[in-house]
Amino acid sequence: MTIAAREIIKEAGTCVLITLDDESIPMARIMDPFPPESDFTVWFGTKSESRKVDQIKNNPTVTLYYQDSDASGYVVIHGKAQIVDDEKEKEKRWKNAWEAFYPNNKEGYLLIKVSPEWMEILSYTRGIVGDPITWKTPTVTFDK
Repeated sequence: MTIAAREIIKEAGTCVLITLDDESIPMARIMDPFPPESDFTVWFGTKSESRKVDQIKNNPTVTLYYQDSDASGYVVIHGKAQIVDDEKEKEKRWKNAWEAFYPNNKEGYLLIKVSPEWMEILSYTRGIVGDPITWKTPTVTFDK
């Protein structure tokens, strides 16, 4: 299943990052993630002033949603996010395409690191389907 998850994530290109605001209302936004690491840790770049930074500091529980390019399946990663302001990590995870967003030499650029707790995978084209009665999606649990 994890091979299928990597294929879906790669084909999706972007994902939706869902955080909770201070009233526990889910807030969703499209993000440009880095490819997941071997343990499915996912990194993003963001502005320090963005609402998601405060939301993650207040409640680090997040959800990532990747839709298969042909809409036949998806991957959902549930985990804990942390804000990273380490210069070496930020340099390592910089995309030149972001220069327009950070015109003052990356000023205000932070990272979000999502450590997965569990992942749901559904892909009809790959034969990964949910329970026929409850529709419960197959899951993978990660060691913490």
